Amino acid sequence: MTRHQRTTLVLPVSSSRLQLHLHNCSALGRIEKGRRSLTGSQQTVCKPQLKGIVTRLYCQHGFYLQMHPDGTLDGTRDESSCFSQFNLIPVGLRIVAIQGTKTGMYLAMNSEGYLYTCEHFTPECKFKESVFENYYVTYSSMLYRQSQSGRSWYIGINRDGQVMKGNRVKKTKGAGHFVPKVIDVAMYNEPPLHELPEQCPPRKAAKTPDSPSLQNGRKESPLADAS
Repeated sequence: MTRHQRTTLVLPVSSSRLQLHLHNCSALGRIEKGRRSLTGSQQTVCKPQLKGIVTRLYCQHGFYLQMHPDGTLDGTRDESSCFSQFNLIPVGLRIVAIQGTKTGMYLAMNSEGYLYTCEHFTPECKFKESVFENYYVTYSSMLYRQSQSGRSWYIGINRDGQVMKGNRVKKTKGAGHFVPKVIDVAMYNEPPLHELPEQCPPRKAAKTPDSPSLQNGRKESPLADAS
């Protein structure tokens, strides 16, 4: 044996012990890989992907749309009202969800054109955001429109600061024209879409000038349009 050669001592290992060792190493590797995969997927789900804005919606009639803690909607001239702040979350191409920052509820429009607030994001909470020719922005229901003419139903505030039925708001009138006054840019997770229940529970609706009210057990006739 030369000076540069080394002696390697090999200890006998039973085949059963070797197989057990290799099995344990393989199992530990799969567990660690699964943990890394789970952590990565959790980070992907939790990380906000949608770029939206925190804003106030200023109507051409001089009112800010606001959502009260009890879910009612109206207009206010108070620019500092904390209830007039909304999250505008993009949920499609020029389609937004409008969520009150203080209440966490979503603005929605039902099949009769009435605006109401909803705890869950449903198809009635989707609004198309369009820029009108005078650079004001309109918000129309993605789900409902006039059955015969196809005219869209819009969010609107009349000159008295009351929200209107969507089918009574015309896109050429100031009631449906808004300026989003941006407060901040924010990232959002896409809200999970809930189906509309077959029998809808009582909703927090907006007080509109044309809301039918009960007198002596009969509905009053709706008031005239407000532009």
